[in-house]
Amino acid sequence: MAQAITPPRGMRDFLPAEKATRERALGIIRRSYTAHGFDEIETPVMEDIERLHSGLGGDNEKLSFSVMKRALSKSDLEEAAEFEAPEFLADLGLRFDLTVPLARFYASHRGELPSVFRAIQIAPVWRAERPQKGRYRQFVQCDIDIIGEPGQLAEAEIITATLATLDELGLAGCTIRINDRRLLTAMLDVFGFAPAEHPQVLITVDKLDKVGQDGVVAELRERAVTPAAVDALDAFFHRITTQEFNPFGVRAITKALPAGVDPELIAELAALAEVVDKAYLQFDPFLVRGMGYYTGTIFEIAHPDFSFSLGGGGRYDGMIGRFLGTDVAACGFSIGFERIVDLLQADAVGAPDALLLLHDASATPAQLVGLKTQLIASGTRVRLEKRTKNTKAQLDRAAAGGFTSFAFVGPDTHAEADLEVKAI
Repeated sequence: MAQAITPPRGMRDFLPAEKATRERALGIIRRSYTAHGFDEIETPVMEDIERLHSGLGGDNEKLSFSVMKRALSKSDLEEAAEFEAPEFLADLGLRFDLTVPLARFYASHRGELPSVFRAIQIAPVWRAERPQKGRYRQFVQCDIDIIGEPGQLAEAEIITATLATLDELGLAGCTIRINDRRLLTAMLDVFGFAPAEHPQVLITVDKLDKVGQDGVVAELRERAVTPAAVDALDAFFHRITTQEFNPFGVRAITKALPAGVDPELIAELAALAEVVDKAYLQFDPFLVRGMGYYTGTIFEIAHPDFSFSLGGGGRYDGMIGRFLGTDVAACGFSIGFERIVDLLQADAVGAPDALLLLHDASATPAQLVGLKTQLIASGTRVRLEKRTKNTKAQLDRAAAGGFTSFAFVGPDTHAEADLEVKAI
């Protein structure tokens, strides 16, 4: 019986052309972030299971892959069954994001790092998602974080670097939807939701893009939260739309919120317009960001051609304190690499010149290697292939692999000048 030969569900193989496009995109991201003063680090793919389930990862903790302990005994299995606690069988887990490992990394190496640390992390993460279009169980995250800067300089640097990187990738027209978790809390207070109701209300409001205003109101009524508060939110939904919240600034933010929200919080968020071009910022009073560790500013990448976010982040000042015992200011932004790379054309990220050399048996190995070495030295990517009878099919395969031109190598071809290069 034949064995299955497909990758595990929610994970993918990449053909050479796909891999090349991904690596060129990652190269652009790395160069851009490095130019903005960030330094790349690397952390293990696994963390202690207690750390991954410490409440830092929000709902993503439920999606983490656990790694079973080595050399489990019969008593271990019996104990896990008796207490219905499968976690007894695991002591490690695959990371579900890069933020929790970064917090652990900073706590471990704080004495070796600058007082304000600007980090790049580009690496795969794993989540036990239900696979669907644009959502995988293994995917790459591209994060930048600033740790140790409590002021808005952190938000400004991160947003500026992200916008510049998106532009380098060729994704023009992106804007940043922005909000503040403190403004969200203040808004819920004004509507009349009890503090204990806030977490479940925010979970529902976070579905606004998917279920719409009426869907949010209907779900809140099913959740049996304060009815008068739901009525107030419903009335507010039908009074205003997010399209009115531009240009970014105090006036737009005030207009987008119910009366009674602390004006100092509004002014603090609006101050970003002084350091980041406000043309790229759009206030969204109902932007939630599902991760519970956010403590201040939150943001997402929006593009007019796509209904989904292309990345997001925010300020998470309380996370590192869980490891150190004292809070450390932190702010980060993650580009949704898998979604972005799927949008890019293979030639949109600067594919290098690639030349296919077709030869027959008359060409000697010394001749072919010598010619190839000359071409590589001039900056060209080169592949040698023996010419087949169906040259057209051979060239079609080469083009699919990223090759842009070809040339035939005869017995008298010894230098680049001897080649008649043609476009594929």
